[in-house]
Amino acid sequence: MSTYLVLLNWTAQGIANIAESPGRLDAARSAFAAAGGRLADFYMTMGEYDAVAVAEAPDDATMAAILLAIARQGNIRTTTLKAFGEAEYRSIVASLP
Repeated sequence: MSTYLVLLNWTAQGIANIAESPGRLDAARSAFAAAGGRLADFYMTMGEYDAVAVAEAPDDATMAAILLAIARQGNIRTTTLKAFGEAEYRSIVASLP
């Protein structure tokens, strides 16, 4: 399972309906689970991004599909980073010539 860091910003629609945001988060958790992934952590943040999520999905295509389905509702925009855990990082570095 691959890990992803998802940086989120609310759209004008999303912030206008912010009271509904916890329910949308619950729906996103369900969407990840239905696709074989997991929304592991969610943080509301201050600064350039409104929130950050840590998510897992079987592959990049599944992750893209989940995020597109969520984003097309019009409440968020996302920037996604594929993350490599410490063990993966060590393996990648050890494989360098």
